[in-house]
Order: sequence, then structure tokens, then C-alpha cells
Amino acid sequence: SGILLHVTSLPSPYGIGDLGPWAFQYADFLSQTKQSYWQVLPLNPTYPAYGNSPYSSISTFAGNTLLISPDLLSEEGLLPKKELEAKPSFSENRCEYSKVIPYKESLFEHAYDHFKKTQKGRDAFEAFCSKHSSWLDDFSLFVVIRRLLKGQVWNEWPRGLRDREPEALELIRKENRDELLKEKFLQYLFLKQWYALKDYCNQRRVQLMGDLPIYVNFDSVDVWTNTHIFKLDEEKRPSSVAGVPPDYFSETGQLWGNPVYRWDILRENGFDWWIKRMAHHFNLFDIVRIDHFRGLVSYWEVPATEETAINGKWVDVPVEDFFNALLKRFFSLPIIAEDLGLITPDVKEVLHHFGFPGMKVLLFAFSEDHPMHPYLPHTYGANFVAYTGTHDNNTIQGWFEREATPDDRQRLFRYLGGDVPLAELHWAMIRLAMMSVANMAIFPMQDILGLGEEARMNRPSTGEGNWEWRLLPEQLIPAVTQKLLEMTKIYGRA
Repeated sequence: SGILLHVTSLPSPYGIGDLGPWAFQYADFLSQTKQSYWQVLPLNPTYPAYGNSPYSSISTFAGNTLLISPDLLSEEGLLPKKELEAKPSFSENRCEYSKVIPYKESLFEHAYDHFKKTQKGRDAFEAFCSKHSSWLDDFSLFVVIRRLLKGQVWNEWPRGLRDREPEALELIRKENRDELLKEKFLQYLFLKQWYALKDYCNQRRVQLMGDLPIYVNFDSVDVWTNTHIFKLDEEKRPSSVAGVPPDYFSETGQLWGNPVYRWDILRENGFDWWIKRMAHHFNLFDIVRIDHFRGLVSYWEVPATEETAINGKWVDVPVEDFFNALLKRFFSLPIIAEDLGLITPDVKEVLHHFGFPGMKVLLFAFSEDHPMHPYLPHTYGANFVAYTGTHDNNTIQGWFEREATPDDRQRLFRYLGGDVPLAELHWAMIRLAMMSVANMAIFPMQDILGLGEEARMNRPSTGEGNWEWRLLPEQLIPAVTQKLLEMTKIYGRA
């Protein structure tokens, strides 16, 4: 069993959770409670323009530098202690991105200046740059050009830059050498701190589970450098975009707007870009959850001119060729398939054929009177991951108080064998997931603590106030540690 808690949600005095002391304390908590997994959300750069969502990034390879720990920079001698003392007053229980971003940028400026002066660790930095050059060079270029052009989307850049003409790029490199090096240096710091945390977790037999969104943003270095693998028109705008068709949740479907892949071209190139992408993520994490996995079997493609997702069509992906190519390159594929929503027999067949575990979410189990409902724990097979909820759901308490109908509540209590007081409901639900035959059970930290709707991480289709929830140090009381440890042992998950 394990816990879902994004790095931004950790306690820290700097307005946002980071890879510093509290991340290590949290790893100790997981180890003390005999948890096997720490699941996080994507670690890619986030931006206020995209609501600070980790699922909406300008790069699938780069790390979110806001997660760099000032404390660790200070320990390394890159920041004097006094730099850390003069900080704004931050909220403890929310991420305040509008304050955090300028504050951390000024710290990074100081750390980079110090590095330039002392040249301490120069060899390690240069080794890092050469090892990661396949994505790092283009990423730093993209960030610097984007900054020079005040955040303009890449297909509106001057033609030379848009089309990556060598002379135009060379001029940027020449005129912005220092800025480019600074971007690389921050990526170096991020990965150095991440790998130190990963080693610490692994030594304590805690595995890190990451999250990989299947699509990338149009406004990303990934599309700018690989226009041939996406469906774009002559002006390099998306000709088709991703989404999902109309369903129970939405009469018009969902139009995500990400450019879709040209799987024919990907296949011709031996799926090279995807293999690099997976290799990078298998290095970062012990296990990778693929978000919207069904899009690797067949996906809903909508012409870019449409206002809604209604007039789309299903397009098949050469899924067997794709996973066979990955299996040729990797010894094994530690993948979890996010298979929620409308799952057709072909998707189930692929999961079964390659042995990828799917997901079961308890909160979905009580919406109808159906004794063999696929989300009721007694129907699970072993090769699944049981969740009480995900980052997109309400918390257990929030769901019960705000979303569950009287019938849902009655079905839940009938399933539990009697009424449960609201204050105990989260433990009753965690117990259901723990005692299921699913090989793995994961709980959002908010459910372990029995928090209400105010602690929700994300409300899909809303742009404001998401990705802000944070854990408070005083919430990890001994009673919680004891209860979780006891339950983990009882159900053989220790």
C-alpha cells in the first residue's frame, strides 16, 4: 500500500512543498507506517497561465524548479543563511504561487551567481549537461526565447525561430549564453535533489510512483522540436486535437486541445521519441502511471476548428507494435494504466496481454444498486491498484457530505454492514481498499487524515484554486501513524 501526496503539498517555510528536509521526514513516515509506495503527480514545470497544473507543462522532460529546496541550497553553500531569513510571510496550508515564483526566482539568481563565482561542482554540472543534452539544450533555448518574447506561443514566434533555422537559434545562443546556462543549472539542481530523495526512499524500501500525462501541450518544447510527430497544418497549428466523446459526465464531451500524435510517423521512427520519454521517466521513478491510458489503444480525435468534442472520431493506435518496441528496449515495463472512464474490450485486452495493472476507485462504487459493480471491492482481481480516490476526486469526507445522494449513502452503509460515524468513515473506506485482493492500494493523504472538501487537490474543468492544498506538520499525529501501521499489518500489506 502507499500514499498519494504531491511534492508541492509537503510542509515547508517557503510557500510550497519542496525536495528538502520535509520530503525526507515524510519518507520516514512512510517507512514507519510500512508503506511501499509514494505516489506523486507529474514533476514537470508549471505555469500560472495554465493554472499551475502539473498536467499542463512546456516540457515532458524538464523538472519543476519551484520544487528545489532553499534549505538544501544553503547546506550546499550556494545560498547564505541570511538569504533565507528575509522571506515573505507565506500561508502554511496553501501554495501561494503568486508569491512563491518571484521569491524563488530571486533565490535562484543568487545561487547561480555564487556558482559562477566559485565554480564549485563545475565538473558534475558539465557531466549533467552532456548526459541530458538530448532534451536540455532545446529546453533551455525554448524557455529563454519564450521569456524574450514575453510568453508568446512558439508558432507565433518570428519564422526563423518558429522553424528552428540554425542561424536564428545560433544568434539566440550567442546573445543569451548566461541565461541558457542558468536554466541548465536549475535543472541540474532539481534532478540532483530529486535523486537524493529517491535514493533515501529506496533505501527505506519505499518506491516512488510517478505520473505521465499521455499528451503534451501544444505550447511546449516537445512540439516545437518534434513537429513531424504531431498533426499540425502548414502554419504549424494543430489540425486535430485530443479529447473524449460525450458521456455520462458531459453532453458535449471534453475538448482538451492537445495536439494528437501521428502514430504512423512514430512507428516509422521506431517510436524513438516515446522510448526516450519512457526511459527518462523510468529513471525518475520506480513505477510510472500513464494518465488516460486508453488513448494508447485508440483515441478521440476532433478537428481543431470544432467548439466541442461532439464531432470527433475514434482513431486506432498501433498499440502492440508500440509496447513491443518498448519491451525490446526495457527489461520490464513498470507501468500502471489509468483506465478510468469508458473502457472498451480492446483496452481490456491490451491490459491483459501486457499484464499492466488497471485502477479501481472506491468512490465510484456506490452510484447504482448493482451487486457486481466493477468498483466494489469484492469484484476486484489481483492485478489492480485500489484507490479510495484520486487527485481529481473529492476527499472521502467531501464526497459523503457534498456529492453522495441519500441512496449512495445507504448503499455504502449497507455494504459496510452498518452506519459509520462521519469522523470514522475514511478509515472504514481505507479498510475496504486494504482488504481487497488488489495487489496494490493507494490513498490520498487527505483521506488518511479524514479531511473535507476544502482539502481537495483538483476540481476538473475549473481554472482557479487547484493544486494548492498542503499538509500541516501538526496533522501527522502519532494516532494517525499508529492506525495506518496497524491496518497495513492486519491486511498483509506491510
